[in-house]
Amino acid sequence: MPPFWAQVRERYLARKPPSAMRRQAQESQLARTLGVWELTALGIGGIIGAGIFTTTGIIVGAYTGPAIAVSFIIAAVVSALAGLAYAELSAMMPLGGSAYTYAYASFGELTAWVLGWALLLEYAIGNMAVASGFSANFSALLDAAGVHLPTALRAAPCVAPPCTASGIVDLPAFLIVMLVTLLLLRPVKESARTNLVLVVTKIAIIALFLVIALPNVKASNLSPFAPFGVGGVLAGAALIFFSFIGFDAVSTAAEETRNPQRDVPRGILLSLGVCTVFYILVGLGLTGVVNYKALAGSGDPLAAVLNAAGHPSVAIVMNLGGILATVSVLLVFQLGTSRIFFTLARDGLIPAAFTRVSPRWKTPTRITLVSGAFVAVFSALLPLNLLLQLTNIGTLFAFAIVMAGVLYLRKKDPDVPRPFRMPATPWSVFLGIALCVGLVASLPNLPLTLMGFLMWMGIGLMIYAGYGARRSRLRAGVVVPGPVAPDDPGAIEKEIALGEG
Repeated sequence: MPPFWAQVRERYLARKPPSAMRRQAQESQLARTLGVWELTALGIGGIIGAGIFTTTGIIVGAYTGPAIAVSFIIAAVVSALAGLAYAELSAMMPLGGSAYTYAYASFGELTAWVLGWALLLEYAIGNMAVASGFSANFSALLDAAGVHLPTALRAAPCVAPPCTASGIVDLPAFLIVMLVTLLLLRPVKESARTNLVLVVTKIAIIALFLVIALPNVKASNLSPFAPFGVGGVLAGAALIFFSFIGFDAVSTAAEETRNPQRDVPRGILLSLGVCTVFYILVGLGLTGVVNYKALAGSGDPLAAVLNAAGHPSVAIVMNLGGILATVSVLLVFQLGTSRIFFTLARDGLIPAAFTRVSPRWKTPTRITLVSGAFVAVFSALLPLNLLLQLTNIGTLFAFAIVMAGVLYLRKKDPDVPRPFRMPATPWSVFLGIALCVGLVASLPNLPLTLMGFLMWMGIGLMIYAGYGARRSRLRAGVVVPGPVAPDDPGAIEKEIALGEG
C-alpha cells in the first residue's frame, strides 16, 4: 500500500472493534437502571411530540391534504427499516452514542465523527424544532386563558416560509429548554420516571382526540385525497418523517440499561410500532373532520380540529397535550444530545472536560448544561420550518450510514455475537437506503436545506481536523477507560490492530 494511503488509513479509518466497545460499556461510570418499559417509554416519548401536535397542520395544508396518512406510512417504513438496523447494532455494541458508535466500528473514526456531527444536527436542531412546537401550544393555551404574549416574544423570525408565526425571539422555547436541562442534571432514573408519566398522559390525550374525532369523520372532507399530487405526498413524508425521529434515542441510553442486548432492540421496535398506529389514526381524524385547507398554517392542528367540531373545552386539553408531548420529547432529545457529546468527549474528539460525571447523580452534568444552553439560544432565534428540514436531512443521512454499517459488519466481523439480526438483508438495507435518498430529494426548499446541512458538516470537519484528529484516544492506543482486564493484558492492543486491519 502506498505510504500516503497507509497514513490516511492509520489516521482516519482506524476502527474501534465491537469487542472493545463491549468492554468499554462494562467500564462505564453511568448507572444502569433502565429496563425495557422505561426504554419503550423513552422511545415513545421521543417520537410522539411536536411532529403530531404542531407540524401536521403545516404539512396537511401545504403538501399532502388528506393523503397525510400515506405520508405517515412511507415515513414509518423508512423508520422501521432503520429501527431494525439500530436493533442489530445496539445488541452487538451496547454502548451509548447511537449511530456514532456503530459507524466507529463499521467505517472508522472519520466517518464516525461525520455521523456523530450529523446526529447532533438531528438531536440538537431537532430539539430546537420541538421547543418551537412547545411555544406554539403554550402561547395558544395562554391565549385561551386571556393572557397574550407580545408577538415579538412568541416566535422566531420567519426566514423559510411557510411559518406558523413571525417574531423576534421565541421566549417560551428558550425557557422550556433550560428547565428541561436542569431536570436532566438529576439521576437518569428520575428523568425516565418523569418521561413515563408524560408518555402515559399524552397517549391518553391522543386517545381522547381519536374518540371525539373519528366518529365525526366525513367522506367529503377526504376528497380530493391528494390535492398536491404524488410530489406533495413525498414532500409530506420527507417533512412528517420528523414525527418518527426519537426511537434511536433508545440506543443512546444503552450504557444506562440493565440488559442492553435484550432490552434496547425491544424498546426500539415496540416504540415504533405503537406510534405508527397512533399516527395513521390521527391523520385520518385530522383531515376527516375538517377540510384540509382549514389546517393550513395551524401551529396546533388537533386543537383547531376540535374547535371546528364544536368542542372548544377539549381543544384546550389538546393544547395541554401538545405542551406535555413536547416536554417529553425535549427530555429524550436533550438526553440524547448530551450523551452523544459525552461519547465524543470520552473518545478524545472534543475536550475531555465534558466527560465529567457527577459523583452524586451519575450524570454528565457539564456537557448537559453546555448542550442545553446551545439548544435554548438557537431555539429562540430559528423558525420551525427551517429547523424541521435541517433535522430531517441530518437524520436520513445518519440512518443510511447505519443501515450500510449492518452489511459492512456482517462481512468484516461475521463471528461477533448478534442477539438480534436485521431480517431480509441485503435487500432490506438497499431498500432503506434508497428510501432515505428519496426522502432527502423530496424535501421542500432543498437547496437551502442542503446549504445549511453542508455548512454544519463543514464546521464539524474543521473541529475534527483542528482538535479531534490530533487528540483521538483510539489513535493514542487508549480504547477503554480504566484498567485492562487481568486475563489478557494485551487485549486492547490486539483489538486496535484488528480494528485497523
